[in-house]
Amino acid sequence: MRLTWTNAAARWAAPAAALALLASCSSSQTTETTTSAAANDSTATATKPAADSSAAGRAMAVKPSGAKPAWGPDLHPEMQTVIEQLTAMSGPTPMAKMTPQEARKAPSATDATMAVMQKFNIPTPPATADTMSRVLMPGVKVRIYTPKGATGTLPVIVYYHGGGWVIANLDTYDPSVRALVEQTGAIIVSVAYRQGPEHKFPTAHNDSFAAYQWTLKNAASFKGDPARVAVAGESAGGNLACAVSMMARDKKVQMPKHQLLVYPIAGYDLNTPSYLANTQTKPLNKDLMAWFFKYYLRTPADGKSPLIDLVHANLKGLPPTTLITDQYDPLMSEGKMLADNLQKAGVTVKYQNYDGVTHEFFGMAAVVPEAKQAQALASGELKSALK
Repeated sequence: MRLTWTNAAARWAAPAAALALLASCSSSQTTETTTSAAANDSTATATKPAADSSAAGRAMAVKPSGAKPAWGPDLHPEMQTVIEQLTAMSGPTPMAKMTPQEARKAPSATDATMAVMQKFNIPTPPATADTMSRVLMPGVKVRIYTPKGATGTLPVIVYYHGGGWVIANLDTYDPSVRALVEQTGAIIVSVAYRQGPEHKFPTAHNDSFAAYQWTLKNAASFKGDPARVAVAGESAGGNLACAVSMMARDKKVQMPKHQLLVYPIAGYDLNTPSYLANTQTKPLNKDLMAWFFKYYLRTPADGKSPLIDLVHANLKGLPPTTLITDQYDPLMSEGKMLADNLQKAGVTVKYQNYDGVTHEFFGMAAVVPEAKQAQALASGELKSALK
C-alpha cells in the first residue's frame, strides 16, 4: 500500500522527489522528465524507521481526542481523528464561503491525514513507483506512474483526480494513485485537467477524454499495453471516468476494459436522501457541492447534461464497473443509484458502501482501515479486468 504526501508544501515538508515532479510538470509539450523517487528522495528510500524500542519510535493506535460530531454518530475512530485534524487545520471559514483561489490553498484531507500520521508515528511507506510527466496541451498534463523494476508490457489505468472540477491537483490524490500502482501492478496515467471557474463545463470533460485518447495512442511509448486500458477516478474524477467511457462509446473509440468510480458525482439533484442527511459533514457537504456546481457549470442547465447527470444518462454498453461509496457523504445516494442503473442497463457492477467513513477516505489507507479494504477491492477488480 502506497502513501506519499506532497500537497500543501508550505504546511508540510514535501519529499524532494515530489518537488521535482512538480517542476517537471511545467515542461514543454515535447519534454519528458523521468523521476525516480528512490534515486532523488532520501526520505522515500528510508523504507523503514530506525529500530527504536521506545514508545516514541513506535506507531500508536489512532484515537480521536473528542466526542463524535453530531453529524457522524457512527463515525469510526480513525476517520474521526482525521476529521478532527482537518477541522483544527482549516479555521472558521467553511470552504463554501471562500473564493476558488482561497479554497485551493486550504488544507486538504490529504494534509490532515499526513498530520495524523506524524502525530501517531505512522511511517510513510516506501515509494514503489517511478514517475514522469508530459504536457499534452496547454493546461493539460499527465503524471505517469510505473511500478519500480517492472519489465515487459503493462496494463494502463487512466486516473482522474477529484476536487469538484475546481480545486485539488495531482499531488492531492497521489496517495490513491500510488496505492493502485502497487496493488494492481499497472501503469497509471494521472490526468491534470483544466478547472473552473477559469475553464467552465465541459472543459474538464473534454480534457479528460483527450487524455484517454492520448493514452491509447501513446501507451506503447511508456511500456503500456494499449489493448488493456481502464479508467478510474474519485469524486469529480469518478464522474469524469464514467463520462469518458460514455464519450468513447458514442464516438466509437476503444472502450475502457473497466471503470473504477469512487464516490462519484453522478447527479445534479441536491435533495437526495444523502444530500439531506449530510448538510454538515466534512470534508464534503451539501453547501460545498452547490459551490462546486456554481463554479464549474456555465448555467444550471449544464447540470442536466448526461456528462454530469450520470444517473439519468444512457448507460448501455459501458464497461464493467467497480463503484464505491461511503456513509457520511452527500454523494452516497446517487452513487448507489448509478450502480443500480448501470446494472439495469446490462453492465456488470461490483458495488460496495463503507460505513463509518466520509468522502475522501479512499486515499487514507495508512490510517483508516476501510481505505485498505476499499483499495484491495478496487485493485482486485482492476487486475481481473486487465489481466
